[in-house]
Amino acid sequence: MGVDKLAAKANEAGARDKLIETASQIMRQGDTIDISFSELSVLSGLNSALVKYYFGNKDGLLEAILERDMDNILVQVGLLIKKDMPPEDKLRHHIGAVIDTYYEFPYLNRLTMRLIRELPPEGARKIADKYLKPLSEAYKTFVGEGIKSGVFRDVDPDLFYSAVTGAADRFFTGKLVWKYCYGRDDFDTRMRDAYREQTVDLIMAGILK
Repeated sequence: MGVDKLAAKANEAGARDKLIETASQIMRQGDTIDISFSELSVLSGLNSALVKYYFGNKDGLLEAILERDMDNILVQVGLLIKKDMPPEDKLRHHIGAVIDTYYEFPYLNRLTMRLIRELPPEGARKIADKYLKPLSEAYKTFVGEGIKSGVFRDVDPDLFYSAVTGAADRFFTGKLVWKYCYGRDDFDTRMRDAYREQTVDLIMAGILK
């Protein structure tokens, strides 16, 4: 069966979305951003030719995963900005959501950085323009509202954005550190919830007047 016919048949079962979700699961479970087409084919139950058909190459697949994950994040951030909430409540909610997101997709920051490093400049600029700059602008809104109302210290929103992202990313990409340094292998929802509560309190204590 030719690739076009194979894709038409597979598309009936949402093959493209299944490949994206399977690749995402591989990265989550393996704590990696390296995926082989053969592994993806075996776990998805789909012909490896479909990977090249839908995405062209590995970078194309990784970009599709990033697009799926980041589009949802931007939608949620946009909705939060529009909510009628005090700036401190809005920011507290957002930081908690960032931690939950990195618990679900611990590869997110590594994936973004890999694509920015390895894609041609126009591809890297596209990712920055589509995802990173809108998030940076959102932090200017989150932080700016609090500064204007007098509840936040006068901090740099871009540096604050990096601090929040770093706090979320570092913890959930440090599973092996916890395993070998502390003998712990309990990265479950209870660990996530405890980390969320403590980290939100620490960050908010740093920005509140």
